[in-house]
Amino acid sequence: MTRLISAEAFRDRLDSGESLTVVDTRDDEGFTEWRVPGAIQYTYKPFQAFDRAEFEAETGLGPEETIVMMCAKGKSSEALADDLTAAGYEDVTVVEGGMEAWSAVYDHVTIAYEDFTLVQLQRRAKGCLGYVVVSDGEAAVIDATRHTDEFRAAADHLDSEIVAVFDTHIHADHLSGGRQLAADLDVPYYLGEDAADRGVDYDYDALAANEVVQIGDLSIKALSTPGHTSEMVSYLLGDEAVVTGDTVFVDSVGRTELQFGDGEATTGAELLYNSLHRTLLAEPDAVNVLPGHFSVASDGTTPITHGEPVDTTIGTLRTTLDVLQSDREAFVERVTATLPEKPPNYETIIGINSGRDAADSEQAAIELELGPNRCAAEVDAD
Repeated sequence: MTRLISAEAFRDRLDSGESLTVVDTRDDEGFTEWRVPGAIQYTYKPFQAFDRAEFEAETGLGPEETIVMMCAKGKSSEALADDLTAAGYEDVTVVEGGMEAWSAVYDHVTIAYEDFTLVQLQRRAKGCLGYVVVSDGEAAVIDATRHTDEFRAAADHLDSEIVAVFDTHIHADHLSGGRQLAADLDVPYYLGEDAADRGVDYDYDALAANEVVQIGDLSIKALSTPGHTSEMVSYLLGDEAVVTGDTVFVDSVGRTELQFGDGEATTGAELLYNSLHRTLLAEPDAVNVLPGHFSVASDGTTPITHGEPVDTTIGTLRTTLDVLQSDREAFVERVTATLPEKPPNYETIIGINSGRDAADSEQAAIELELGPNRCAAEVDAD
């Protein structure tokens, strides 16, 4: 009988350094678009005739290998695993739910500050980052994904009650869970006041520039930082950290044409330059920067170390992020010179996150989100 493991158990095996080979049975389009790091492709469909010699010639894998099977939903990989087991392969495991389940794996990373504690939730396969901020038994959630149980669990782990939910902006790469989480808990849901200009079709608490929300003993200040979108807000956590959404990342800045359009990317880039230089970089060098994403390549590789904080400081960005050394004209040119591939289904996702549309089902929501985020600008070294 085929052995199944959860996507979380698979994550743990990868992190332990275990010697194994991931075999992905999807077709060229799915495999090329997005896969697990180090996976090799062997296209296979259920009920396909299995040829052991062909499999060994194409993959180089013999019956002594430790193999973990991956596919879109776990079905074709189960079928191939059964064929391999029948052919004498003794150590074959299938990731239950396939890439759909892999897309929902999170790492919880706790960061202790002097005046509060924060949990950074890292959505491993997509590169999304969300936050639970705790002070004096109260918690605020920032940029929750639709897997809201992860955020509730993080707050529970710190013996805190979620009393407010924030989004930095109307996301284009994933479905926000913020509004639903706030409704489920009957707590305020905050967006920047300029979200009204995005056609948001639901009630929310609008935050003006520099408005403060108190969470326990912690003041959370809304900083207007448009550029990636017109309503983008960064959240200053006391005087120690700032959650920047898609304004700036540890290694890049946000792309600027998803809302404004390819022809108006310069409009967003000019706004972004002001947000960076007049607002974020005006904060003290020691302030910790907590972005909304980290980069994940189509082959699943990433420059971050899973389970460690994805963060930097204002001072480090100011002195080491090359594009921030450019003057306004050069910055705009560099941010708009090469427009990266757009996130899958981004227009539909924006419609859902704005409240104008809804996902037809849980399966539809899963499929809308498949693939890595593509929220950073492609900025070459100057």
